[in-house]
Amino acid sequence: MSLRHVLERHQVSIYLGAVVAAVATAAAVPVLDGLAAMISPALAVMLFATFLQVPLMDLRKALRQVRFMAALLVANFIAIPALVSGLMPLLPPDPLLRLGVLIVLLAPCIDYVVTFAHLGRADARALLAATPLLLGAQMLLLPAYLGLFLGETGRTLIRIAPFIHAFVWLIAVPLLLASLTQAWARRSATGTRVGDYLGLLPVPATALVLFVVVGSVMPQLDAARAHAMQALPVYVAFAAIAPFVGFAVGRLFRLPSAGSRAVAFSAATRNSLVVLPLGLAVPGAGPLLPAVIVAQTLVELLSELVYMRLLPRLGEDP
Repeated sequence: MSLRHVLERHQVSIYLGAVVAAVATAAAVPVLDGLAAMISPALAVMLFATFLQVPLMDLRKALRQVRFMAALLVANFIAIPALVSGLMPLLPPDPLLRLGVLIVLLAPCIDYVVTFAHLGRADARALLAATPLLLGAQMLLLPAYLGLFLGETGRTLIRIAPFIHAFVWLIAVPLLLASLTQAWARRSATGTRVGDYLGLLPVPATALVLFVVVGSVMPQLDAARAHAMQALPVYVAFAAIAPFVGFAVGRLFRLPSAGSRAVAFSAATRNSLVVLPLGLAVPGAGPLLPAVIVAQTLVELLSELVYMRLLPRLGEDP
């Protein structure tokens, strides 16, 4: 059995182990200087590894799956914002708390959602091929949605520069490097070998990001525990409702069961790892914003274990 197969087979345990290790490390060493500075570079490596799994031919083919892509966009950028709008009255009026909840719940996941979708008998390959589209769309739409939900208060808190920085370093550069690596692999035996080695990266890179993010934020989670607890009812309600919203959108677009389940996983799984640097860029963000964002990650990882068992039972092909 190859190392890549072993990593992919045990990746859920590896991710949960990374979170546990981060919590334990943060408890043993309360001040982890420099860990927060590793978040953006680790994210860039993880997204490069994610994009590397998407052959350019498959990406072009996936973009021609009009119904699936339309369902994915409608679920994540129309239906889910409507759900989030309905949940916001559960929160107190603190603008930073609301910003933290919004910034994570309005951004669909583009990394480990593929893993959980595969284990939940969803069309993980189509979801993987859609990752550049989902990431680009959320970077463009998130500032507009935050302004819409928060009004004038949101406009004073939101800075456009971090979104531009994230688009360049977390989308454009990793996607370009992944494209160049794939082109090299097609033309050279050395490139093929390098591509095979880089194929081992996705699981370790995602585990590293989880460790870095959780480890750097855990000390702040203690300081902002009350705010994180205020967000928990919204996160739990979202986790309970969102997959059914996504599945319903998939059915509305008459997708097969595997496609509808993929939309359900996408709707329910949020992009907390990638949006954390955006939250950290907000003036006066710490410790509240990082704690509120990472609290959603912890709720979500537990919820995914339920989704993997529940979503395969939903629906038959129309």
